[in-house]
Amino acid sequence: MSTPPRRPSMADVAALAGVSYQTVSRVLNEPERVRESTQERVRDAIAELGFRPNRAARELKTTRSSLIGVMTDGSGLFGPSETTTAIETAARRAGYAVLLTTVAGEADGRELGGELLDSGADGILVVAGHDAMIPAVEAAARSTPVLAVTADPLDVPGVRTIGVDQPLGARQVVEHLATTGRRSVVHLAGPSDWADARARRSGFEQALEGSGIDGAVIPGGDWSPLSGARLTEELLRAGSPPEAIFAANDLMAIGVIHALSRAGLRAGEDVAVVGFDDVVPAAFLLPPLSTVSQPFALLGRTALELLLSDLGGGADGAARPDPEGGAVPLAPQLVVRESSAR
Repeated sequence: MSTPPRRPSMADVAALAGVSYQTVSRVLNEPERVRESTQERVRDAIAELGFRPNRAARELKTTRSSLIGVMTDGSGLFGPSETTTAIETAARRAGYAVLLTTVAGEADGRELGGELLDSGADGILVVAGHDAMIPAVEAAARSTPVLAVTADPLDVPGVRTIGVDQPLGARQVVEHLATTGRRSVVHLAGPSDWADARARRSGFEQALEGSGIDGAVIPGGDWSPLSGARLTEELLRAGSPPEAIFAANDLMAIGVIHALSRAGLRAGEDVAVVGFDDVVPAAFLLPPLSTVSQPFALLGRTALELLLSDLGGGADGAARPDPEGGAVPLAPQLVVRESSAR
């Protein structure tokens, strides 16, 4: 029977490099105290052996774990998934590992927040798209730095927030529809317990004032194509269609286009359709979907940089702080395609 492979140790590195155990430790933790030629021998040995420092041992020496906790709701939606991936990538480049925890179903957010603290995470990022995440934020913020990625500032002491300017994106949609001559628009709103949905609806309603466009909001969307199709079918049964439909996200907009087609109406010609998020398939629909593109990769990187700045280990100035302790929101960008262009 073959012997299972053994993880290389600092002693193995020391033996291969011909130096002491203490020298290897200095190269890893205080390289400025070691001659360059010795550092090179130790690094060559580390590379040859595939040695990786023990994170727990380093924590004992530095009281820092180089571990970032990330809490999400486990949603497969494009925005939260892209943001979480960007956070993990940025953390790895900054020398941090990520412990991902999902708050979903019957999971207790307070308990999971405590588990992240027990793991020794230096700080916690919460991708807090909806209100059910707030208890997790409150639990984690009691004893460790927490930054929430959300459209709305949270009423939780000590928690900073960063997000994308959702009202601005909605205003861009209304302004675009006005410039293309549309005079009536309906907003199919997303779920009311999601901060992004509330912010988009608010921006839409504000933009209607003085725009010369007749507007209405239909609630009840759940981010899915099915809900977009259902709400559109109900709208069409109630009377003549509006000149434009602004869906709360791209998936709902896909349902809108489907329902219009089944009713013999052409998206972009009979009814303008605009979504939000700019998911990958948006540009390949027939017609290609106009939408508001969100900088999810930048959002994830900025969130990680802000948290590391709070910990004293990140780049300052990743995002300008606002007077209430959050960060100035990132700007979205309207992408005009055939579904709404004249």
